[in-house]
Amino acid sequence: MNRVIVISENQPPGVLTKMNSTIRRIDLTCKLFAPVVSGFIISFISLTASAVTMALWNVLSVCLQYCLLISVYNGIPALTEINQRRISRSSLREVNESTSTHYEQTPLMLSDMTDLEQPENSSGKGTIIEQFLNLPYITAWRLYLKQDVVLPGLALALLYFTILSFGTLMTAALEWQGIPADIIGIARGISATIGIAATFLYPVLQSHISTLRTGLWSIWSQWICLLLCVASVFVKEKLLAAYMLMGGVASSRLGLWMFDLSVIQQMQDHVAESDRCVVGGVQNSLQSFLDLMTYIMGIIISNPQDFWQLTMLSFLLVTLAAVLYSLHIYGVRKHLLHFEKLLVLVQWPERSS
Repeated sequence: MNRVIVISENQPPGVLTKMNSTIRRIDLTCKLFAPVVSGFIISFISLTASAVTMALWNVLSVCLQYCLLISVYNGIPALTEINQRRISRSSLREVNESTSTHYEQTPLMLSDMTDLEQPENSSGKGTIIEQFLNLPYITAWRLYLKQDVVLPGLALALLYFTILSFGTLMTAALEWQGIPADIIGIARGISATIGIAATFLYPVLQSHISTLRTGLWSIWSQWICLLLCVASVFVKEKLLAAYMLMGGVASSRLGLWMFDLSVIQQMQDHVAESDRCVVGGVQNSLQSFLDLMTYIMGIIISNPQDFWQLTMLSFLLVTLAAVLYSLHIYGVRKHLLHFEKLLVLVQWPERSS
């Protein structure tokens, strides 16, 4: 996140949007083709050959990644400048800390005797609380919670606590319902393709209705698509319910990845340069924790017959995410929709008739 916004400095506003979309498109494309290539190798050669190929590719990818990072770092002076500023800030902080430590070590004989007679318990408790609040982990969270974009960040993180994706839990449930593996693979491919399409659509919407409103329309469009998954819970025919579940999940990827890009860009725009690394680290750790919670819920609710409970829980969390983001929009813009424009659209056919 930090590198992208530094590279796009002094560039037209749309450059950052296009860079974010391109990076996400590359990521989703790799996620689409990786299992396809692995499956072909397993089918036509062997499982061992697939494992060896993936291992070699990972080793080569590390070397290629470092070469590309060095090339970008050397080719863009802004990255060097921001690194030098960060080093100078840390050096200044160390000097200030050493200075404050020097003053704290002044002989106690110069202090007033009444100060020495303060209760030890209260000072000890205060010291423990201060030490706890000054822990790096707690300090990072305090900084994160102070940001103007904390609600969009929490909303995005909640979307990671879901089984409504073509992961292991949903795949196992679909196989239990009798869906063939090739059908699941096709549905997964369609889902990934829709996600890639979102990276093309996002810059267009963002340029017309702004980043904030693109996020609002995206999260609620995802919510609407997931209503099909909720409806599948009440369908008694297993195959029909499974296809409804796959359709709802696949169609929701359009809103999901546009919302992801919207929140990322808001963090890039509204988080101070000195705080971006810390805020980004907290955001990633929160998303990873909630992603882990998905598997823990899969362990707790392990019976495939109870998969509907995970579906409803995931839908409720998406609803909570949409509400949190809507509250953020209302706090920033003081309204959610232009109702006067909607009234004009409604009244226009009546006037024309």
